[in-house]
Amino acid sequence: MDRTANIKPFIVMDIVKKASSIKDAVHFEIGEPDLPPPPSVWEFSEKAVRDRLNHYTESLGLISLREKIAEFYHKKYGVEISPSRIALTVGTSGGFLVAYSIILNSGDKIALPDPSYPCYKNFAYLLDINPVFIPAGKETDYQLKTEHLKQYPDIRAVHITSPSNPVGNIYSYDNLKQIAEFCEERDVYFISDEIYHGLVYEGKEHTALEFSDKAIVINGFSKYFCMPGFRLGWIILPENLIRKAEIVMQNIFISPPTISQYAALGAFDYRHLEQNRKIFKERRDFLYNHLKELFDIDAKPEGAFYIWVNIEKYSDNSYEFSKKLLEEIHVAVTPGVDFGKNSTDKYIRFAYTKDIKHMEEGIKRLKDYLGC
Repeated sequence: MDRTANIKPFIVMDIVKKASSIKDAVHFEIGEPDLPPPPSVWEFSEKAVRDRLNHYTESLGLISLREKIAEFYHKKYGVEISPSRIALTVGTSGGFLVAYSIILNSGDKIALPDPSYPCYKNFAYLLDINPVFIPAGKETDYQLKTEHLKQYPDIRAVHITSPSNPVGNIYSYDNLKQIAEFCEERDVYFISDEIYHGLVYEGKEHTALEFSDKAIVINGFSKYFCMPGFRLGWIILPENLIRKAEIVMQNIFISPPTISQYAALGAFDYRHLEQNRKIFKERRDFLYNHLKELFDIDAKPEGAFYIWVNIEKYSDNSYEFSKKLLEEIHVAVTPGVDFGKNSTDKYIRFAYTKDIKHMEEGIKRLKDYLGC
């Protein structure tokens, strides 16, 4: 059996590759923050290099960093998490792979919102797990709801993201609580991808751990902490799953990147992180206010750094529309079809991960091209 047969290309990465060869391309395509991490990240990195810290750490990662992450949860959410429940992973992607492999068997079903981050389903396919795609569009505020989950009595896990990619919406307190309780009552695993926590501009994000100790939370240093190339994430697990995760990690990773772990010890500079958040909010406001003149937008993003826009007045094929924008006016966006099948041919995603001056040029080109 070819487990890769159902895995489709990650279209945005192909667009990044093509756009990188276009000298004057305007980049709205990738969710990679361009702002610097806290200065201490570089100081800790340089010290690790000077001290020749090139050894493997334990497979779960440096205990000092796991303690820092536990402090982060106490400070931000008022939740007490033992560092022993935290495992450091090779990016959040490593966290997804570990989580899926220790809680699901071949043929098991995992519920995913449609649209959602494409790597979820591709990891499922790689592990011979069956993704169940549940429509979560404008009509549901782009959230899974328990009334939808009840229609699938044989699912073994539910996986959500809040703030979400590609929409930037935040799961409400009540809905997140209901999903956590639903999963706990039915012995269904609940995975909460919280990678965009901290990048929130309206409302307040809540960790699933506020509602259930059995929730599996995945987060990392790529987005809020602006450390994408360090490839370091974390996963918080119930105590009974930590040893299983450790065994998997011993075999597939040995350990997370050592220098990245030491660098991340300097990441928790909340004053710096707040300044970055304010910059992203300014960018969100700028781009949203211009795009709403060109496109219909179902939901003003509350977090992350994406805007999900409806292109029906111009096209019913998001892939071809995105291709034309890149080829004809050198504006790179991500087609909605990267994220699922639930009306995604009618949407494209913009990322506001470049400065306003850069985005101004893209808006000008779009207005000229679309005749607005």
